[in-house]
Amino acid sequence: MLDDTLPTPKPRVIAGERDDWELVIGMEVHAQVASNAKLFSGASTTFGAEPNSNVAFVDAGMPGMLPVINEFCVEQAVRTGLGLKAEIHLTSAFDRKNYFYPDLPQGYQISQLYHPIVGEGEVLVEMGDGTARTVRIERIHLEQDAGKSIHDMDPTMSFVDLNRTGVALMEIVSRPDIRGPEEAAAYVVKLRQILRYLGTCDGNMQNGNLRADVNVSVCRPGQYEKYQATQDFSHLGTRCEIKNMNSMRFIQAAIDVEAKRQIAIIEAGGEVTQETRLYDPDRNETRSMRSKEEAHDYRYFPDPDLLPLEIEQGWVDDIAASLPELPDAKKSRFIKDFGLSDYDASVLTADTASAAYFEQVAEVSGNGKVSANWVINNLFGKLKEDERDIEASPMTPAQLGGILKLIEAGDISGKIAKDLFEIVYAEGGDPAQIVEDRGMKQVTDTGAIERAVDDIIAANPAQVEKAQANPKLAGWFVGQTMKAMQGKGNPKAINEIVAAKLGL
Repeated sequence: MLDDTLPTPKPRVIAGERDDWELVIGMEVHAQVASNAKLFSGASTTFGAEPNSNVAFVDAGMPGMLPVINEFCVEQAVRTGLGLKAEIHLTSAFDRKNYFYPDLPQGYQISQLYHPIVGEGEVLVEMGDGTARTVRIERIHLEQDAGKSIHDMDPTMSFVDLNRTGVALMEIVSRPDIRGPEEAAAYVVKLRQILRYLGTCDGNMQNGNLRADVNVSVCRPGQYEKYQATQDFSHLGTRCEIKNMNSMRFIQAAIDVEAKRQIAIIEAGGEVTQETRLYDPDRNETRSMRSKEEAHDYRYFPDPDLLPLEIEQGWVDDIAASLPELPDAKKSRFIKDFGLSDYDASVLTADTASAAYFEQVAEVSGNGKVSANWVINNLFGKLKEDERDIEASPMTPAQLGGILKLIEAGDISGKIAKDLFEIVYAEGGDPAQIVEDRGMKQVTDTGAIERAVDDIIAANPAQVEKAQANPKLAGWFVGQTMKAMQGKGNPKAINEIVAAKLGL
């Protein structure tokens, strides 16, 4: 298992005009459930469809239309909870959150305030500097998404697209355990990674399938420790929520600017007002959106059209048994089984496709460390250069593993392997056959190597004297021999023969 006893990162301290302040951050991440149909209707969830083409009567708020729960969305929520080591509630219930907006036809959102389907869990967030923080999950509840208002198609009118209305969301609510902008971004990265491994959300932030609401407050040093001891939120200061963040960079920038705004207000003798705000990246500032923040503001009440949701423990157990190996466990296994560094294991387990590709390469080559080095440095570098992801790699794991197997067998040198890599990447084919057909096989005949070394020594008497006086210069003869043999000479044999010929 991974070491979750790593030192905890220090909280971000921000210097105000008069005092030092610490950040306290909680997050509400809205993850669109990976499902072909919406939460309470059979309408499609396909992204990019013609406006208002994926809308059922219940999504449009037509009179008399009753919601019917999508069982698969419930399963996905349970799967997510299990992946976050959370408590699964066998009985949950839906509530109506009432507010009026053009892209919400019903005039309310069906959500789960009082009885969510998933309870307390946790996410281990490693910061890359040898520190880690466990962020507690307070709850995960299912709810409908709203539609989309479009304001830039006409100078005098706004348009409404209801395709997204009713799409299932999982709202993943954290405790206020995050203490800095970098931690907040790392938390979202880790959460998205887990969701992708589970297959419960594709994590596409550009399409709005993963969005974060960031709750920011500031307090003086020592106040957070009082909160931990008493669970009294008054020690943390008044929070403001920054809505709909869909970029790691913007999340960090918004937290930083919002914290400074709050500090300036407090130090000027004012009070921070609890409200929802939006971040403007062009001006690098947050601005007020609305002041509704508490449950009573939205007049929540149990949805009369939906019975309490009851699930069986046996069903939950079946879902748990089907969970894939998750990122932390996979990373730990890569370190243990393949002898990888923490960094290499982190890179290779960043997503399921990269991890699977590496494991197939390692299986063919028989060497995990060498496979990791070639996948990370050679393949990933080439894919980045070509703006491709691992799924679009023109080189299969079997081909890359085959190249490494030829190195291990002594059939090709590392230099030839790099040339072979370029050929296979560009043209495809069986690496072993290419080596055979193009005469790329490494020369292990010591007689041929000796003749090449003898020729170079005979032609360079002055260099011989220098090398004999300073053995480090013998590498020049090795390089010249490799050049003379067009990179096909066995490096180990060349080194040994050069040393013997020079009497070193």
